[in-house]
Amino acid sequence: MHIAINAHLLAHTRTFRRAGVSHYIEQLLLHLARVDQNHTYRIYTTRGVGPEALGLPPQFQVVPSRFPTINPRVRIPWEQGVAPLMLRRSGADVFHGTLNVAPLFCPVPTVITIHDLAFIRFPRTFRAHNRTYLDLATRTSARRAARILTVSEHTRREVIGLLGVPPERVVVTYDAARSHFRPPEPAVLEAFRVRRGLPEHYLLYVGTLEPRKNLTTLLEAYSQVARVSQVPLMVGGGKGWLYRPVFERLEALGLRDRVHFVGYIEEEELPLWYAAATLFVFPSIYEGFGMPPLEAMACGTPVVTSNASSLPEVVGAAGLMVPPTDADALAAALLRVLQDESLRADLRERGLRQAQRFSWCTTAERTLAAYEAAAAPATGGK
Repeated sequence: MHIAINAHLLAHTRTFRRAGVSHYIEQLLLHLARVDQNHTYRIYTTRGVGPEALGLPPQFQVVPSRFPTINPRVRIPWEQGVAPLMLRRSGADVFHGTLNVAPLFCPVPTVITIHDLAFIRFPRTFRAHNRTYLDLATRTSARRAARILTVSEHTRREVIGLLGVPPERVVVTYDAARSHFRPPEPAVLEAFRVRRGLPEHYLLYVGTLEPRKNLTTLLEAYSQVARVSQVPLMVGGGKGWLYRPVFERLEALGLRDRVHFVGYIEEEELPLWYAAATLFVFPSIYEGFGMPPLEAMACGTPVVTSNASSLPEVVGAAGLMVPPTDADALAAALLRVLQDESLRADLRERGLRQAQRFSWCTTAERTLAAYEAAAAPATGGK
């Protein structure tokens, strides 16, 4: 079987694009290479992301574009116009659209991964033209796809309910933490803390600055914490859509000297930021999966998060969860963890065990099974 994969959102630049979907694509490819030696792959990537960037075995042919297709204004014409032509020429048996969409007139069976339906649930957080394309293309792609992969049971339920897809075509393939997210050696952690000038205790948030991440509620909660504690709040992540209200609320609450925005955190340092934190807080309103809490748990950091969307699946009984818009409850949970060392130790151990429940190899195996099921009618089950 010959499998074609749209990997144009695989990024190797130090921006907010090197997150989420990019990590999903990278880990999926690396683990497909581990679990599958029987099929051949053709991986379509953006300009500058060639074979040397991934180190995949010979049966994976990486085909970089001549254009910057990581940009949606370039990628969409490729998805809908160029991809069908290339699929016909290559003799592909199945096509995998890794972000919601497949060509609307695709010549081969399709599998798509739907990470979330934020553009339906929170339309105001998307630019109108992006939302219109995502809505139309996702609905059409979902109706026509032989299999739909979702990264959580929550997203699976939404795909079935909001897009009207038969349940038997929707398969959960969870994300997982990458292997370098683990507790570091004490000496390495201490050297990092000294190098960065970090205090002994701090709260940490990591994620894009955008409305559904609920940072204004986090600031409201932290303003209560700051009245009784000197522990600062560190905010890591790039600026996304409609981020200005976060900084307006910061000024209104008088927290400029207590909250530190550290920007995009480089990949090699992110596990150290997690491990050095006293606790990780993630009050998001909506997540298709919720990678940052999982990464924090894998690094041995206690987690306080919201009880919304997929986050209970990710955190399980290993963290404290509160309603996402209840600033008082969030403040109480943060203070409880800050003031109780035995609770922090318990959450650390539970978090490490919870993180081990998620595996990229399992994700790759389930994805491969979806490819084989999708292509079976066209290949006669071979």
